[in-house]
Amino acid sequence: MRSLLIFTFVGVGAQLVDGALGMAFGVTATTLLVLSGVGAAQASAAVHLAEVGTTFASGLSHWKFKNIDWTLVAKLGAPGAVGAFLGATVLSSLSTEHAAPLMAAILVGIGAYVLLRFSLRTPLTFGTRGSSHSVKFLAPLGLFGGFIDASGGGGWGPVTTSTLLSQGKTAPRTVIGSVSASEFLVAVSASLGFLIGLRQEFLENWPVVLGLMVGGVVAAPFAAWLVSRISPALLGTAVGGVIVLTNSQKLVHFFDIQWPWSTAIYTLIVVAWASLVVYAWRVSRAPQVALESAAAAPASEPVAR
Repeated sequence: MRSLLIFTFVGVGAQLVDGALGMAFGVTATTLLVLSGVGAAQASAAVHLAEVGTTFASGLSHWKFKNIDWTLVAKLGAPGAVGAFLGATVLSSLSTEHAAPLMAAILVGIGAYVLLRFSLRTPLTFGTRGSSHSVKFLAPLGLFGGFIDASGGGGWGPVTTSTLLSQGKTAPRTVIGSVSASEFLVAVSASLGFLIGLRQEFLENWPVVLGLMVGGVVAAPFAAWLVSRISPALLGTAVGGVIVLTNSQKLVHFFDIQWPWSTAIYTLIVVAWASLVVYAWRVSRAPQVALESAAAAPASEPVAR
């Protein structure tokens, strides 16, 4: 019962992040599960099995709101499923000793990407209809995103959504809806890969899966409220820094880096992270400050006589 409650809180935290950013459920949940003592492969397997339900519900919702380009889903999701199966197979074949640092390294990379993406992002222009992306572009992106997602316990959203948005060829809501729908294929394929690779261990993860699903459902309405209250840039920067710091500790221990070098590494990460958080906060405050200044300007002007 205690374990189920812990995993439910993990699901709540991951859903709050995902609801506010539109990505990072997997990478956040996997990081929290590994910190709670779950093995690397087992954590990724549980997250993907839980995502079979959450991504189906998400895709259904986006379909009702007409946010999905099914051509984009097919071109991105099919190779993504192949990559996810390969990633799950690779991670399942590794021993726990080797899987943990591999996942930590991947999560550090994804966390750094999320950290920089949300703190230093630049304004973009977007298309309004459909997708003009070719199969030559989407197939490698889906294959890579699926492999990283399964082997690292998350990353489909940070890799695919951010890349497609940065191209500026597809409307943001279509990108998010199509990526969410295609993630269902990725989650199913990764789950099959883990089922084959882990067998009995995979079936023993039901408390983790149930906890993540329950936590995700409970947190959904709060996530919708959070996205309207907290700047995505600020939250994304904060979450990215947490992912980088927590997983870098595992790499430092794995490579047996001793003081003072370990302290220097942690200090560098914290200073860089804090600086980016402050920068993201200032950037997120800029539009509000400008609006407040514009509203106060007429009241301060002298009345002409």
